Amino acid sequence: MKIKIKNTGQFDLPKYQTPESAGADLVASIDEKILLKPLQRVLVPTDIFIELPIGYEAQVRPRSGLALKHGITVLNAPGTIDADFRGEIQVLLINFGEQDFEINPGDRIAQLIIAQFSQAEWQMEETLTETERGAGGYGSTGKQ
Repeated sequence: MKIKIKNTGQFDLPKYQTPESAGADLVASIDEKILLKPLQRVLVPTDIFIELPIGYEAQVRPRSGLALKHGITVLNAPGTIDADFRGEIQVLLINFGEQDFEINPGDRIAQLIIAQFSQAEWQMEETLTETERGAGGYGSTGKQ
């Protein structure tokens, strides 16, 4: 699939690290480092703009290594970019770690996933079909 993209910064386009990767890495398009303190959040620019086809979205997701090693994640994960959005992709990072975290220019900070979706046509009903699970929510299916 080809997606129109505009890059107004100095860093490369989002890049897939392996041929089978689902997510392309987004990088921090900043001029100087950002120091992210524990429990602090920051909106990091990427200087990337995209034009998605109708019926597709882009999802901004955390990088697993940053989450595991440093407690850094995307606060509104996954962040959704709609097909009609033409603004800059920015990444809302938060530091859940115990140490300050340094974001340097060009650091890989998140992943961008392209996904097809369907919009629902809501149909009002008085009752819904019964299932074995029923209204069981959080934890209702057990641990094993």
